[in-house]
Amino acid sequence: MKVYRLIVLAIVSLGLGHPAWAQNESQETPAAQTELSGGESAAEPGEFAAVRKEVRSRLSEIFNEDLGENSWGRLLTAFGIILLTYIARKVIGYVFENWLHRLAGKTSWKFDDKMVPALRSPVGWLVFVIGLFIALTVLKLSPEWDHVIVLLVKAATLTIVFWGILRAMDVFANTLMEVAESRGSGVHGFVPLIQKAARTFLVIIAVIIVVQNMGYSVSSLLAGLGIGGLAVALAAQETLGNFFGSVSLVADRPFKVGDWIQVGSKVDGDVEEIGLRSTKVRTWSKSLMSIPNKVLANEIIENWSKMPKRRVKQYIGVTYSTPADTMHQLVEDIKKLLREDEGVQQDFILVNFTDFGESSLQILVYYFTSTTAWLAHMDIRQRINIKIMKAVEARGASMAFPTRSLQFEGEIAEKIADGFGARSE
Repeated sequence: MKVYRLIVLAIVSLGLGHPAWAQNESQETPAAQTELSGGESAAEPGEFAAVRKEVRSRLSEIFNEDLGENSWGRLLTAFGIILLTYIARKVIGYVFENWLHRLAGKTSWKFDDKMVPALRSPVGWLVFVIGLFIALTVLKLSPEWDHVIVLLVKAATLTIVFWGILRAMDVFANTLMEVAESRGSGVHGFVPLIQKAARTFLVIIAVIIVVQNMGYSVSSLLAGLGIGGLAVALAAQETLGNFFGSVSLVADRPFKVGDWIQVGSKVDGDVEEIGLRSTKVRTWSKSLMSIPNKVLANEIIENWSKMPKRRVKQYIGVTYSTPADTMHQLVEDIKKLLREDEGVQQDFILVNFTDFGESSLQILVYYFTSTTAWLAHMDIRQRINIKIMKAVEARGASMAFPTRSLQFEGEIAEKIADGFGARSE
């Protein structure tokens, strides 16, 4: 009820034109009393003086009354500081959304466009913590509470600062990945791995600093965890091996996210994610395979995506009834259609009649496609094969298929011949 009385009496005092807590009745001048007694209020000078005196006495009692060790004046001052803190936080949010965001939009960089909204929340909370601390310093508190408040403010401030650093690091990592990807650099596949490692390291440093600023001895804490740390290290050998395996992958960069790799006879597919512990590969059967980085660091990795061109090696078999001149012309026709196809790499083309096979005359066709993409590569092979079939048909030759000729002699041959003769009759 005292708060409501305060509000009512303050309104009345302001309406009368005199702040009640700033004046004292004994300080009134005769001129002021004469002025109040004149004009419209002269009709009831006794009532006005009584109301004014009552207002002043009530406000004086309320503001001088202590609530514990703090007066209402201190409490209201602290409340005003908190209110100003909220206003300042809103103002800073407006500055970030309008002025800084527009200023960042005028630059050619995308980095500042992402950095401004990322730092808005940490800066706003930092202002709130500072304002709350200033408001609490106005109040009279016990030394124990003062010590607790200082520790909490330190912890909150450091946490917010490291939070802002983490968000800034994320923006930097995302921008670096976009730039590397746009330039075709292989670094962009390892940026998430580096980002995770940096975040883990920063969180550990933040925890150590916050704990140390709260009055705990980090050195003694680490010494006390020495034996336990040894046990954990022995139990985490595989984890550490995978971590150092990921470090070696980052250093060597044998592949990146999106590459088609083959490791041994079991791993064959596209790299989807490179983590601190394992690398995820999407196989051709669309299953997701997780390979420990320790294994990848010690295995032979074949990166098919690093091929500058993709090879095609095949044999075309034509029947033995094909004349020699036709074989020569057919070889030249295949060379010509390969040189005229835009999907064939023209650096090296090899077409030769090489072998007399068991059931066909063998023509070796050896060339490279200009693209390494699997689907485009298969389209080019299909187009070339159809052209080769048309060339064989145009020369009057035909494709051979596996056939065998059996020759019978002696009694078996005579019996077979007699059998065919009997049937013919």
